[in-house]
Parts: sequence; C-alpha cells; structure tokens
Amino acid sequence: MSHLVHGLGPASVAPDWPPLTLDEVDAVLRRYPQAGGARALTWRSPRPLSAAGLVATARGGALFVKRHHRDVRTLCGLQEEHSFLAHLRRGGGAVVGVLADEHGNSAVAAGEWTYEVHTVGDGDDLYRDAISWSPFTRIEHAHAAGRALAELHRAAHGYDAPPRAARQLTAGFSVFAAADPLTAVERYAAARPALAEDLCARAWRADIERWHLPFHARLASQLSALEPLWTHNDFHASNLLWRGAKVSAVLDFGLCDRAFAVHDLATAIERNAVRWLELERAGAGAVHGDAALALIDGYQQVRKLTPAERAALPDLLALCHADYALSEIEYFRGVTGSAANAELAYRYLVDHTAWFAGPVGAALLDRLRAALDG
Repeated sequence: MSHLVHGLGPASVAPDWPPLTLDEVDAVLRRYPQAGGARALTWRSPRPLSAAGLVATARGGALFVKRHHRDVRTLCGLQEEHSFLAHLRRGGGAVVGVLADEHGNSAVAAGEWTYEVHTVGDGDDLYRDAISWSPFTRIEHAHAAGRALAELHRAAHGYDAPPRAARQLTAGFSVFAAADPLTAVERYAAARPALAEDLCARAWRADIERWHLPFHARLASQLSALEPLWTHNDFHASNLLWRGAKVSAVLDFGLCDRAFAVHDLATAIERNAVRWLELERAGAGAVHGDAALALIDGYQQVRKLTPAERAALPDLLALCHADYALSEIEYFRGVTGSAANAELAYRYLVDHTAWFAGPVGAALLDRLRAALDG
C-alpha cells in the first residue's frame, strides 16, 4: 500500500511530499558520524507538512530524520528551532537532541531539500497515529500534559532570541497581540506574498471585525502584563512521549516562536479538548471540558498562572490559532498550490473563533472562567 498522510479532514490522503527512501536517508546519515549511514526505514510519519521517519542506523540504534522542502524550511529556519531546543536541553527540558553533521551543522541541504536529524526520545509514542484534534484517551494524560507544558516553560525561561523571521508554518501570537489587529494582518501578509494575494479575494476584514475583534477587545487590557516567552505552539498528544501516565519527552518544535506562556496553554486546550472535525456530528459531545480543566490544573501544579494570565486565557483560546491559520494559507497557496486546502485554512481561521462565540463554545469559555476565578 502506498504511504498516506493525515489530511485536513478525517480521511488519510496522498502526501504532498514524496516519502523518505532508504537510499536518501543513507546518503544523509553518512554525513553524521554517530550514524554512519542507514540500514532500514522502520516507520514513516503520517504528518503531512514534511516527510519524516525512524531510521535504523548503520552503527546501531535509531534516529529520527525529517525532510523539508527548502521553500518551507531553510537551513536558517531550522537553526531557529534547533537553538531553542538546545536552550531547553541546557535548562533540563525533556526534549530530544539535534545531531550535528561532520562539519558541526545541525541541519543539512541536498538539492531542493533540507534535513534535520534527531535522537529518538525516551518513552512510548502512544498517540503517534492520532489525527489533529484527537482527545487524550485518559484524563490523567491531560493532567500530566499540563505539568509537562509548565516544566517546558520553566526550561524556556531566559531564552531571549527575537521572534522568528517571516516563514511558512509558524505559530506565534503576533496578530492579536497588536493594538490594531487589522493593520497587523496587513503587515503579516505583506511579508508573505501568497497570503496577501489570497486575502485580496476574501472579505477578511469583515470576518475579523465580526468574530475576532470582540475577543481581542476583552483580551487587550491583559496583553501588556503577559511576559514574552518562546513557546512550543503545537502541544498536542501526538507530540508527546510517555512513561506510564507521565510525559517523558516533548517532540516537534517546528511551530515554535516567541509568544506567551498562556498562549501555549491555550493552544494545548485548543488542540486537545475539542474534536473540531466531529463538531457537526457530535455537537457538545465533541467538547472535552474535563480535559481542558485537567490541563490547567496540571500546569498550575508546576507554575501558577498570574492574574493577567488567568484573565486572558478564555479569550485567548478563541484567538490562539490565528497566526498559524494565516501561515497555513500562505503554505497552501504559495508552496503546494492547493486552493482547496487554502480555503480550509481560511475557514479554520474564521470558523474556530466563530464557534467560541456560539452557545457551545461560549459555554466552554464560561466553564474555564469559573474555574480560573475560583
């Protein structure tokens, strides 16, 4: 059977990028003294935005190899991620290591591709086949994930690199951190030509004014009290490794950027507590409010939220996806050339926020406010 990856809906689809081959990863790993080449490809990732897999190396052991198109990740772009990972490891963060090649480079290029090579994290990959927005299978996992996120933020403290350059597929919090989000969208798009072209054909100002700005108006008074922090920005169950009911490693920092700690917590709730692909069928049954509260409780057992963070979290939950959704539109328009997926990414930008303004989404936010005020 040909290799399939996760699509933007519940069904698996053909990949945009060709799967890794053994000859390809062998050539890459011959550049890494620790590996000496590849003996076998043992697993290919179903994640759609790159090609990745586990590789048994010629010198024994296994490594994780990830390949990007150079239009998505340059060597400089990967270095932004790897520098953050190195800081986290120095601070005791439970993250994987990035290997250096024979010349000391943490990423390498070959033709139209860039590659990075990671150690295999310690733990069980319980959710590796889970599609986006799948819930935790156990409430204990949600609680443990909250603790792990707070521990990650402790390790991130002191990393003072500037925000990432304008790149495909990053997920900070810039648009709605601005005093004027509409102007911020214009600036964001000006640095991303394919996004600017796409938005020209949409009534995006009217959509943002209707759905996003009411949340921003409530959030705005808290923003100045939120301390900037480099964050993971894709803290989902499938990016965690486990030992029993505890998180043993955090994976995949491809979306990391400078944002706020509470933005990362909001993203974790957005990723893990609402089954977005099943809302039409399941309605309120697709909402896992207990998991959201467990994430918050686990987090606060390690790092207490400040008053500003507690006040910001509910409204932030309706906006935390915006930078990434805009970045996805740029990716699908400018790299893969999929107008259909760009449309789905735009609907993600608008419809998720609109849902929080509706009765079921508002009920979740009210439940979180009550718990945070308690």
